Amino acid sequence: MDERAFASLTEFLGKVPAVQQPIATGSEEGMWWVKFSINIEHPLAWNVVQEFGHIMNYLSIDERLPTVFYPVSPPPYMNGGPTDFLSWIIETTDKEFKPGTLKKWLEGRLPNPVENEDDWNTE
Repeated sequence: MDERAFASLTEFLGKVPAVQQPIATGSEEGMWWVKFSINIEHPLAWNVVQEFGHIMNYLSIDERLPTVFYPVSPPPYMNGGPTDFLSWIIETTDKEFKPGTLKKWLEGRLPNPVENEDDWNTE
């Protein structure tokens, strides 16, 4: 899978408040992943984590998306804290599920436009 397959998803993720560039992508044998950092000092950081976790991990009890969203980190005792070394991964669990399809799911459930911070639920 080449970078063009990820273009619409990475462009969309780059507009989400608190998501930081660069956004890395990759694939192996039809399975793909996206990796990025979230500015944990941004006022909407945990709202973004909560929304992503809901949509990608637990959208519906009966019909979950074939994606997983989770944090990753090198050993904190060797590198430093979450401000600099905590990253987030989105990966697929289904070869047929494409990055552009995830973008459409996110667009349909996140504020529109996604970059408008006033539209994010902060309660």
